[in-house]
Amino acid sequence: MTDPRGTGVRRSEVVTTVVVAVLAAAAVFALWPRAATEPAAGPVPPEQVQVSDAELAAPRAAAGSVPCPSPTGAPPAGPLAGVTAPCLGVPGPVDVGAALAGRPALVNVWASWCVPCREELPALAAYAQRPGAVPVLGVDVRDDPRAALTLLAELGVALPSVTDPDGTLRAALDVPPALPASYVVRADGTVTRVDPPTPFRTADEVAAAVERLS
Repeated sequence: MTDPRGTGVRRSEVVTTVVVAVLAAAAVFALWPRAATEPAAGPVPPEQVQVSDAELAAPRAAAGSVPCPSPTGAPPAGPLAGVTAPCLGVPGPVDVGAALAGRPALVNVWASWCVPCREELPALAAYAQRPGAVPVLGVDVRDDPRAALTLLAELGVALPSVTDPDGTLRAALDVPPALPASYVVRADGTVTRVDPPTPFRTADEVAAAVERLS
C-alpha cells in the first residue's frame, strides 16, 4: 500500500528545491556586473534638452550670466572651424572656431550628471583665473541646460560654456562616451585630447597639460 504521507513529503521536497533554485538565480542576477555602457550617475539624455531663453533666464542669472568668447579676428582653422553652438550663460550663438582662432585654448566637455565633472570644474575655473592662462571654454553635452547652470551656480564656477544640441561639437572633437574630456586647441586650429583622460584636481594639473600639448 502506498503511504500518502510519503507522497506529501516528496511534493514538499520538490517545492522546496524549486524555491531554493529561484532564490539562487535571483541572487546571481542581482550580483551580476552591469554592462559597461550603463550610466553610473542616473539616466543620461541622448541629446541636449531644448530649453527656451525665457526658461533659462532665472538659472542664468543665478549662475552669473557668464558670456561666451567673441571672435578673435584670426581666421578659424581645424575641426572647429565653422562650428556654431548656443552659449550657455547668455542668449545667442557662438562661432566656436572663430572664438578660439589664432591662440591656444582649452576645451572641456562636461555635463551636470557627470560626477567627476563636478569635481573638475572648480580646478578649471581656478586655472582660468590665473595670469597667462589660455582661454577655457566648456561644452555642456547630453544635458538639460537648466541643470548645467544650476550646477555652475552651486559650485560658484564662472566658466564660459556652450551647449551642443545637435552633437556637432561632439562629432568635431570625437568625444568619447565617458566624461569629462579635455582638448587643447593650438593656435593653428589643430586639436589634441588630453590623455590619459584623468579629471583635473588642481589648477596646476590643468596648467601642466596645457603647457605639454600647446
